[in-house]
Amino acid sequence: MTANIPPNPIPLKQAKRRFTLMISGEDAPDLGIDPTQHQDSPPAGLPQERFLLGDKLAIAPVLLLGQSDLTLDPNQIIACLQPVHLHATRDHLILMAQSQIDLTPDESAALLKEALPLIEEDFQAAVLYQGQHAWFIPAGPFASLATHSIDQAHGRNIDWWMPRDTHELGIAKRWRKLQNEIQMLWHIGPVNEERTQKGLPSINSLWISGIGKLQDVTVPECLQHTSSLYGDHPLLAGLAKYLNITHESNVDFSKLVNLEGAGNIFAWVNKPQALWHDLSNALLNENLSELEIIDFSTGKPRYRIFTARDLHQKTWAFWKKRTLLSWQAIISGQTS
Repeated sequence: MTANIPPNPIPLKQAKRRFTLMISGEDAPDLGIDPTQHQDSPPAGLPQERFLLGDKLAIAPVLLLGQSDLTLDPNQIIACLQPVHLHATRDHLILMAQSQIDLTPDESAALLKEALPLIEEDFQAAVLYQGQHAWFIPAGPFASLATHSIDQAHGRNIDWWMPRDTHELGIAKRWRKLQNEIQMLWHIGPVNEERTQKGLPSINSLWISGIGKLQDVTVPECLQHTSSLYGDHPLLAGLAKYLNITHESNVDFSKLVNLEGAGNIFAWVNKPQALWHDLSNALLNENLSELEIIDFSTGKPRYRIFTARDLHQKTWAFWKKRTLLSWQAIISGQTS
């Protein structure tokens, strides 16, 4: 049986015991993202970033909210700074994901200590919070930069993904000057000397992204009617605080046997296929009323609702036992 595919999300207040599972998407231009944008600049944000936060992509303040106990001014514009490794190929540089560089807390603290005078002088502000993988500071003169998260830009030629001017010219050039000064400082510093001896990639640049304010965050309706967020992406921890709801990194179905009194659940995990067995059982056993899957196969949100009766592959051979839909059939849309 074909799952219900509404043109727009169904209000959660009309549903009982719904589990919403979001699947990460890509920003490739052939997936329906405005092709005119790709002629002049990269697409603004990954589809899941735009879905969770709105078009203004205020990633930095949400990340800061999730990593600290600070009370944030909702109108303060904040930037996220992340120490990174740029891998040199024959003709360009590629940004490596932070999961690939094994940066320790001590290394992160030492790098910030070296670069702090330069950073605070140019930003005209003090660093608000330093985490292992990200530092946060009021954006100050860099508030108008158009930037891209490491999630979006990693593995790609950074020439296309570097910060760009918007309405104020010269800001991107000012950032590149600061970035180059920090690169030279770190190149001769003790952290990279020790990492080189260990065969680890050097921390040879600083990435800026997520510039925005909490006031700019626009969460989707499915989060407005959710009691718990599940998943280990740092954005979820910040959104949970923003919405004043609970957050856990891993989905524990033993705790979710009876969801009727627990409200609706939203999950965004690295391996969603690993949840399919438990999710389908929860539907069949009536521990869940509905499963909503949100993906971005065309670059825009696609909403699908599954109930227990939607879980079996339809067959005209009535004598054959109906088989349970596989995860591959679910994610590919082959559910009828």
